[in-house]
Amino acid sequence: MKVVVVGCGRVGAALAEAFDSSGHEVVVLDLSTSAFERLHTSFSGSAVRGDGTDEDVLRRAGAEDADLFLALTEGDNRNVMAAQLALESLGAGRVIAKINDPVRAAAYASLGIATLCRTVLMADAVLGFVGERESGMPGINPPTGEHHPHDTSPSVASGAAMTAGALGATGQEA
Repeated sequence: MKVVVVGCGRVGAALAEAFDSSGHEVVVLDLSTSAFERLHTSFSGSAVRGDGTDEDVLRRAGAEDADLFLALTEGDNRNVMAAQLALESLGAGRVIAKINDPVRAAAYASLGIATLCRTVLMADAVLGFVGERESGMPGINPPTGEHHPHDTSPSVASGAAMTAGALGATGQEA
């Protein structure tokens, strides 16, 4: 299986190493060269410094036709942009984007992008540990809608507006 991981933070590095040790072909991308220091010296995959929201960078890194594409940076907007590229342009089989905002995680899932919501997972882990009732919200949202890259229907247009609205005037996340 070909696995692409965008974001070599603790979670990205742990998953890259797990897939690598299971014999999968793994490509990890991060903007920071120092992020790759999280990878064990036995990691045999590819570590590529670059922007996971840049289609050319992803193609040069070998991300086309990935069986699994994981967008795990610290930015929700970067993750959804990378996930959209993987779905629309790179032919990825399964795509998961880490989205910290539970409302946006559900919205993107309804637009066809599977999401992982660390906020819900962590809150529910603490609540469960101390014996309280968990939220009942999913920590992983499977895609419930179809991803239509050129659809301008109200639900897709509102999702695009949600992404655009979260960006400041410089295009950076708010």
